[in-house]
Amino acid sequence: MSKRETLSYSDGVKGWPSFYSYIPEFMVGMNTYFYTFKNGRLYRHNTNERRNEYYGILYSSEITGVFNTEPTTIKLFKTISIESNDAWTCSNLATDLNLGQINNTFFEKKEGEWFSYIRYNTALEDFKLRSTHGIGTIPTVNLSPPTSGISEITLPPGLKIDNMISGGDAIYIDNDTLLGVVTDLNYSTNVISVTNSTGISLTSPTFFFYYKNPQAESNGVRGYFMEFTLQNSSDKPVEMFSLGSSVMKSYP
Repeated sequence: MSKRETLSYSDGVKGWPSFYSYIPEFMVGMNTYFYTFKNGRLYRHNTNERRNEYYGILYSSEITGVFNTEPTTIKLFKTISIESNDAWTCSNLATDLNLGQINNTFFEKKEGEWFSYIRYNTALEDFKLRSTHGIGTIPTVNLSPPTSGISEITLPPGLKIDNMISGGDAIYIDNDTLLGVVTDLNYSTNVISVTNSTGISLTSPTFFFYYKNPQAESNGVRGYFMEFTLQNSSDKPVEMFSLGSSVMKSYP
């Protein structure tokens, strides 16, 4: 086994509700206290001021759960809100259709709750989403980068820079090859400036399209359900009172 854990059994639920990262050599409950042995030393749990620390090693508390209201409906999971006395990190956001992410810097405290929007996973482009837009076919273009590392794409007559494209969007060519990221838009000269560190040069008609920044444009993740994992590595007492998500029906 690549990962070892300690499991606890509850008579109340007739199951195994909790998993622990620490691996003791022996465990015993006595006089309302819980004792373990590690490397021949005796430890009494739940008595020291530092939390999440076992045998001198600081671990993280993790909670894994699922949002699954109206199970037969495809939904948009837009936010996560946590009513707690401390901020949490949210990882492993996944539905049956998408993967999402929430960095710990995304959370803001609003009216006593930690709140964040859910973003698409930036490492997984999905060109079937509405965040993909075409620019058009350009007959010939030289994209060899100047010394600044920025290349200019001049749109031919008949093509105009649309009002949806913006700085930070990724530019691709028709075989799904990433060209670079938009740095500037000049509507008067019809020129798109883009990073092009690869020095790609094109001499035949090529279709260009752009993909909106997944963090800036994301409206949540889509699916029947959403599984999530929350983590907290504080060594102080932390309480969580409630957990919620803004969910709406997805319309294609």
